[in-house]
Amino acid sequence: MSTEFKQRAEELVAAGRFLYQRGWVPATSGNLSVRLRDGRIAVTVSGRHKGFLTPNDIMITDANGQSQDGRRPSAETLLHVQIYRRCPDIQAVLHPHSVNATLLSRMLGGELLLQDYELLKAFSGIDSHECSVRVPIFENDQDIARLAAKVDAHMDQFAPIYGYLIAGHGFYTWGRSVEDALRHVEAFEFLFECEMRLRGVNKS
Repeated sequence: MSTEFKQRAEELVAAGRFLYQRGWVPATSGNLSVRLRDGRIAVTVSGRHKGFLTPNDIMITDANGQSQDGRRPSAETLLHVQIYRRCPDIQAVLHPHSVNATLLSRMLGGELLLQDYELLKAFSGIDSHECSVRVPIFENDQDIARLAAKVDAHMDQFAPIYGYLIAGHGFYTWGRSVEDALRHVEAFEFLFECEMRLRGVNKS
């Protein structure tokens, strides 16, 4: 494997541990990826526990999400492919399964509106709390190609978006690097927690 792949794989291993330590990828949930310079995708192998990843648990697909080594990539790889196709500057996509994201996705319909929070400035391109960020909520669908098409159609109408929820499932976010995407995960998780408390659901 190339030096670039080894470096990116280590970044995904570290990201998986970070997310697991915070309770955001329990059991074998979630999936993580980065785009390589040649357009291929380094992504977690299907069914791997993200808290205990090794570089051997990261595989390569082509730009369409097709395996390059015979192993099976995460079942939702096409959702990563959709982001990479649409956003040439995006280099990492992360999909946690946190409690707050999952509950909000079940409580709300259509979208979650995050408004007037200082932490909105954690998202790339936002420099004031006086704004709102819409987080669309999509129905879960075992047909990942169909779900990816719905996400893409939504992004045709509403841009930019920084992440989205899947009902009863978790959320997706992305960035220009793994570090960038992790910052977005942390920001979303803080904001999801605020929204849960405002609704009187999580009073701990």
